[in-house]
Amino acid sequence: MSKYLITSALPYANGPIHFGHIAGAYLPADVFSRFLRQKREEVIYICGTDEHGVAITINAEKAGVPYKEYVDGHHKTIKAFFDKLNIRFDHFSRTTIAEHYPLSQEFFTELYGKGLIKPAAEQQFYCPKCERFLADRYVTGSCPKCGAPDVRGDECTKCGEWLEPSKVVGPTCKVCGTKPEIREVTQYFLDLPAFGPKLKAWLESKTDWKPNVKNKALSLINEGLVKRAITRELTWGVPVPLPEARGKVLYVWFDAPIGYISATMEWARLKGEPEAWKDWWFGKDVKLVHFIGKDNIIFHTIIWPAMLMGQSKPYILPDNVPGNEFYNLENRKFSKSEGWYIDTDDFFSKYSVDALRYAIASNGPETADSQFLWEDFAARNNELADTLGNLVNRCFSFIKKNFDGKVPAQGELKPEDKALLDPFQPAFDEVGRSYYSYKVRQALSGAMAQAIAANKYVNDTAPWKLRKTDIDRCATVLNVAARAIVNCAILLYPVIPDTALKILAKAGVPREGAPEFKPYTASLDNVALGPDDTLLFAKIPDDQIKAEIEKLKASSNPA
Repeated sequence: MSKYLITSALPYANGPIHFGHIAGAYLPADVFSRFLRQKREEVIYICGTDEHGVAITINAEKAGVPYKEYVDGHHKTIKAFFDKLNIRFDHFSRTTIAEHYPLSQEFFTELYGKGLIKPAAEQQFYCPKCERFLADRYVTGSCPKCGAPDVRGDECTKCGEWLEPSKVVGPTCKVCGTKPEIREVTQYFLDLPAFGPKLKAWLESKTDWKPNVKNKALSLINEGLVKRAITRELTWGVPVPLPEARGKVLYVWFDAPIGYISATMEWARLKGEPEAWKDWWFGKDVKLVHFIGKDNIIFHTIIWPAMLMGQSKPYILPDNVPGNEFYNLENRKFSKSEGWYIDTDDFFSKYSVDALRYAIASNGPETADSQFLWEDFAARNNELADTLGNLVNRCFSFIKKNFDGKVPAQGELKPEDKALLDPFQPAFDEVGRSYYSYKVRQALSGAMAQAIAANKYVNDTAPWKLRKTDIDRCATVLNVAARAIVNCAILLYPVIPDTALKILAKAGVPREGAPEFKPYTASLDNVALGPDDTLLFAKIPDDQIKAEIEKLKASSNPA
């Protein structure tokens, strides 16, 4: 058996995150880690906040608070949002912990000592009004490749082109709008071209990667990698460990992925096993899986692997980088500044967390951009209410009313009973393969097909009629239906974990943790149902959704 080390892109501690972030990097990782625990695989899920960079310094200064206090607040807010959405990390850390600074400096020193990082003068934008050099993301203009307006200086979020700030057309300072000057400054550059052949061979060996991820990385290598500056003039960040580089820090995209390792080191220390992190980062049997959005593909498939390849210690390379596309809101990008977002406190005061997880997972941006649509959310919620909630409620309510609250004993199975139960083993096999290959939408389709079949079975066998004509047959039908319900809950657990555990508790087979991912075979004869009679999902009326759409439009303020 393999061990799985799962990470999600470190959210930037510069503001709240939204459903778009969740769909790309966090819900897919949570689903995958929950499934692996069902399969009794050894797994840890690591994440944390990315807390350095010029954006944080600028906004902290605007807010008039110290940098650390600024990121402390956002770290707390982001973690609370993950908790609300039931995203369960084994450890959620941050890049300002004690372990992170020396480890990041070690990475730099290793590469520098091997001649893979070298100083060089470069032309860099300087804002005379702000009196500072501008980091890539604080230069805005038009993309030189596709012409998209208002792109940042390191990457076009429309066409995905990896940019040099000096190539941006019509550059301006993002902070004040001033046209920046070009000034010469010495920075330290990572020699990416030196890693080109090794990176290409490694990427070409990845036959199971998503085409959008692999092809983007290989395309960039084939175009020709360039050296990238990895230092900046800032006071907030990891200091460059060279006397002659005083006043410089490691650029945030260099130190951020190292946070995956430093977070694992902190996790091990807090467990009282400070060396345990090495079992994961040096283990040949460990599969490292990075869940990211498409704007992070280059960093996780070229820069980060190169940084790992350049170390003397035997760090593992990513086994897979299941990058997802963008997730938008009602045909536009999520944007709090433009009022085009969903107030999460308001949302969760009215709607189910699992309904949201199900809606996002059902329409996740696995192969193309997708979006949150209020009407689609209502349809997904109502699908759960009609298909799963209704099945559970009517079967268990009937058992409680007519069989003293205990699942009646199973008698001889008829062909229609076997026709419902026998497909569960192949369904577990098929759904399991989908989860293993990061195809959550496909996994959900397979799981819900079993719930649909169970509903049809109950409709066709009509136990409410059998109760009057053949009580033994009625008992068998309800026993079979209860077994199908339990199996559906197990199949759906990775996506709707709280609901799945509620169903198992209602069925009299409660679980403390993840139920094992295999057909339920234990006898349900005379098992007492749980006492909970609450509905799993409440249907959402059309007028309520229309009101949500109107509220969103009213709050919109396009920039």
